[in-house]
Amino acid sequence: MWIYTKQLEYPVNIVNPNPRMAKMLLAQYGGPDSELAAGLRYLTQRFTMPDDRCRATLNDIGTEELAHWEMLGTMIYQCLRGASYAELDEAGMAGYYTMHDHGVFPADPNGVPFTTAYIACTGDPIADLVEDLAADGTTA
Repeated sequence: MWIYTKQLEYPVNIVNPNPRMAKMLLAQYGGPDSELAAGLRYLTQRFTMPDDRCRATLNDIGTEELAHWEMLGTMIYQCLRGASYAELDEAGMAGYYTMHDHGVFPADPNGVPFTTAYIACTGDPIADLVEDLAADGTTA
């Protein structure tokens, strides 16, 4: 179904460890208004849209959000790569390190893991689209 090209559309090349930045990026990686939540929200809500154009639009937007999620994961990985425990601890990531080492795990900056409770799907196209607008309005 997909052809995967092993390069990002917009290359990410962070060469120096930066755990503080990694921690901030986690908000967009695994938080309630993260790219993951947005992608899953659109891909879930598309089924109850009233016509093919709406379904196709939500499918395309959801897929794009997952591409953003991949770029964020790459940035987080590169920010953590080579970071010492002392640097991670100083950045407030000792707990994250204890659970995930230098791995990239969908959680918010406080270590709260991603949950499907972040995905709204009411079955009402208007309510779902309004919720999508509200959630996208809170992302940076």
